[in-house]
Amino acid sequence: MLDIRVGEIVEVEDIKGSKKLYKLKVDIGREIREVVAGLKKYYKQNELLGKKVLLLANLKPAKIFGVLSQGMLLAADDGKTVALLTVNSEKGTKVVVK
Repeated sequence: MLDIRVGEIVEVEDIKGSKKLYKLKVDIGREIREVVAGLKKYYKQNELLGKKVLLLANLKPAKIFGVLSQGMLLAADDGKTVALLTVNSEKGTKVVVK
């Protein structure tokens, strides 16, 4: 079962040595998760701050460029651009499929 939560991006940093990756801090209500995301080509740092996004929260943490990533953001990719899936729900809200 997928555990998808609404989260708000509260911090964005470059990852030293990477041309594609950001280190994001995403507030999912009960905790703040650190996530590595390949979004540099598509978003400037200030465009990501405050966005309410969907975070896949029950993945096994993985080290990427020395950063422990604790989830994955959901996005749409049409082959030319990547668009984060965003919502207007409260942080921590669980996404359900009906």
